[in-house]
Amino acid sequence: MSDMVARIAALQDYDTYRDLHWEGSFEDYLDIVRQRPEVTRNSFQRLYDMVVSYGEEEYIDNKKRLVRYPFFKDPIGEGKDAIFGLDIPLMRLVHVLRAAAQGYGPEKRIILLHGPVGSSKSTIARLLKKGIEMYSRTPEGALYTYEWTNLGDTGLAGGDDVFPCPMHDEPLRLIPLDWRDQAISELKLGSDRHRVRIKGDLNPACRFIFRELMDRYDGDWAKVVGNHIRVKRLILSEQDRIGIGTFQPKDEKNQDSTELTGDINYRKIAEYGSDSDPRAFNFDGEFNVANRGIIEFVEVLKLDVAFLYDLLGATQEQKVKPKKFAQTDIDEVIIGHTNEAEYKRLLNNEFMEALRDRTIKIDIPYITKISEEIKIYQKDFSAEKLKGKHIAPHTLEVAAMWAVMTRLEEPKKHQLSLLQKMKLYDGKILPGYTQDNVKELRKESNREGLDGISPRFVQDKISNALVREGTEGYINPFMVLNELEKGLKHHSLISAEDQRKKYNDLIGVVKGEYDEIVKNEVQRAISADEEAISRLSANYIDNIRAYLMKQKVKNRYTGKDEEPDERLMRSIEEKIDIPESRKDDFRREILNFIGHLALEGKKFTYDTNDRLRRALEMKLFEDQKDSIKLSSFVSNVIDKETQDKIDVIKNRLIKYYGYNEASATDVLAYVASIFARGDVKE
Repeated sequence: MSDMVARIAALQDYDTYRDLHWEGSFEDYLDIVRQRPEVTRNSFQRLYDMVVSYGEEEYIDNKKRLVRYPFFKDPIGEGKDAIFGLDIPLMRLVHVLRAAAQGYGPEKRIILLHGPVGSSKSTIARLLKKGIEMYSRTPEGALYTYEWTNLGDTGLAGGDDVFPCPMHDEPLRLIPLDWRDQAISELKLGSDRHRVRIKGDLNPACRFIFRELMDRYDGDWAKVVGNHIRVKRLILSEQDRIGIGTFQPKDEKNQDSTELTGDINYRKIAEYGSDSDPRAFNFDGEFNVANRGIIEFVEVLKLDVAFLYDLLGATQEQKVKPKKFAQTDIDEVIIGHTNEAEYKRLLNNEFMEALRDRTIKIDIPYITKISEEIKIYQKDFSAEKLKGKHIAPHTLEVAAMWAVMTRLEEPKKHQLSLLQKMKLYDGKILPGYTQDNVKELRKESNREGLDGISPRFVQDKISNALVREGTEGYINPFMVLNELEKGLKHHSLISAEDQRKKYNDLIGVVKGEYDEIVKNEVQRAISADEEAISRLSANYIDNIRAYLMKQKVKNRYTGKDEEPDERLMRSIEEKIDIPESRKDDFRREILNFIGHLALEGKKFTYDTNDRLRRALEMKLFEDQKDSIKLSSFVSNVIDKETQDKIDVIKNRLIKYYGYNEASATDVLAYVASIFARGDVKE
């Protein structure tokens, strides 16, 4: 063996390989069941246990107890298929799986994920398939099947000695139905936590071989399983079509229901003598291969009626009907997904009542929280993927802001704007609004998240902006917003002109909000002199303390006692809209806050109170902006002293806010132009 091959071979874990390829007798398997009865779980039990094996996180949102399941952050794929902002729909899905696992009825239903295009329906199905596949490779998720051996002399497998179970049945199905419950009871298989319940009969091919061998051994079941059954570990695999199936509708002329239930193998008819011999049948339809696992129906409601008949039996009776054979038991989770147009067609079709009755619909809407929407774009446009290209701060934020607002319904009351509603949904605190208001807003919105712009559209436009970037090698919010505006003109899913106009108007709203964000950011960068802001803070605290206690303040320069500086205090308070009538309340609030921190052994600094910090920064900015001359940011002639000040501000933007040299220069020029227009929010 060459050195390189040997080094690769050394990476293999032989112990794991042996575990995954375990084989043993039926007696050995009974011993495994006695020790670990969970190996006999049905497909719903196994899928539910897989999801919760990654943990559960409880939290409170708008006074409501919610559970977050880390599995849906895609720990298997390191976040590649992570789902954001859909905790409530995912919680509903897991509740359905839990009820089905406990046998309360949903196990006899189709789980239908319903929502607009691009809302993560297929991603959820893909995650579940990937999760159950990986779970089957772990000790906790182990499951087993069997194969028939030593058949050479019997001729039951043609010229072969081994005949694998074509549908990977649970080995305990080999115990005849008449004795099964008594056998499980007498052998004490199962525990309080995991009861062993085996439903269903053998598939037609295995039933045929079993019957023939029972005749050969004069009904001696022990000899049949002792001489001809080998149990082995079953590893689910979508690629190998074992335990995981996917069915996608095709052109109606090319659709054939045998794709779901299997078809006759005409080459083997000559070998076995009849097309009604189950050994001459290929159990390779999607229902057959998905047995013991999960089957996904892509765009399930596009299926032809002939397919729906098979689907009805597969859900309620948990049986399928292969051509020329009796109904065959299956054990699998059936999950489909569809968009709203197809679902409306289902509701309007009286011939599909049986399917509607066997369906549990779970709405998968678009995200309505901007912080969660941003995570989608951050995942797709991470620094590793950008390869040196720079995305200016707030670029993804404004794109997410626009996308979320297109999905929200106009507030019916509370005198709110759509922008304010979006902020409330994201957990921001607005004066005069409480969590109860947010709860009420959500209740009055019937279709929120089911309409609007999909993340895919926004991702495409960000990609366009990155490709069309300027010579500076970065993109900014305006480049992306311009791409979104151009894309709206040709958006294939927008037919109504008033809807297009509404989305266009929202781009203007987002631009206005971005102006406020960058103005505040530049203000903070200009006023980020720690010493100066600390001095201003100390001066303000000294003055409000003296004012409330009716004392005088010692002038730090003259050493004389003076009256509290009302002009200074009001110049700071006015920056955050504290009216004259509320000034005493605000000043007491600050002193109480400082006293509370002292009781907890904490030290007060200017940034421990967010409102005060903001007021101080705006005041300092007001005092300093004239010395820097914002107009000099866009001037071609700058003296060295001014240039040094600009460089300090630019470096703060780069260091603290994530800009690069080019984007920091441009944002300073842009904010300077805003101030030059007098467009400053007083």
